[in-house]
Amino acid sequence: MPDRNDHGQYTGRIPPEAALEAFEAREDHGRPLTAADVMEALDCSRRTAHNKLNELVETGELRTRKVGARSRVWWVPIERPAGADGALGTRERRATRAVRQVVEEVELPGDGETLERRRAALLAAYEYLIENPSARKSEFLENVYPEHSAGFESREGWWNAIQPALKELPGVDPPNERGHIWTFLGGHRFRPTLG
Repeated sequence: MPDRNDHGQYTGRIPPEAALEAFEAREDHGRPLTAADVMEALDCSRRTAHNKLNELVETGELRTRKVGARSRVWWVPIERPAGADGALGTRERRATRAVRQVVEEVELPGDGETLERRRAALLAAYEYLIENPSARKSEFLENVYPEHSAGFESREGWWNAIQPALKELPGVDPPNERGHIWTFLGGHRFRPTLG
């Protein structure tokens, strides 16, 4: 006999889209969810939650990644707006202004032209993370630092200045204390652009 949840629904008959409701119900739309979060929202088994989440990954409605030896998270992907003429809509312009305002306010060493170059380096690191929603420190150093060294003589000096500021930008999920993967998360309510 198939399992039923507390609402009397057969767990096998819960549509995958029901898992999306758990993502909509979050107060922080940038926070990824675990299978346990979806289990709780759907009142179903871990296996059912995984099945629904994986179906949504297959259809492209969710993305997933391992975050530990036995842990995995899921999130709603952020798609960059594409207009025929490349023009940004009002929402996208607001997101761009919001990102630039945060970049203006975060603490970076230096002043004048040096500070502006470091803000540009921070934006370049942010854009790299948007385009590569899970990246390691080494990837930032390999792909962003060479063109955006911003006056730092070493990669480590650059990273020590950029990474605390990068944590402050919208949608950035820095690695946990022992982690190495930086992720960019969000949903349809947050679509940053760097026009």
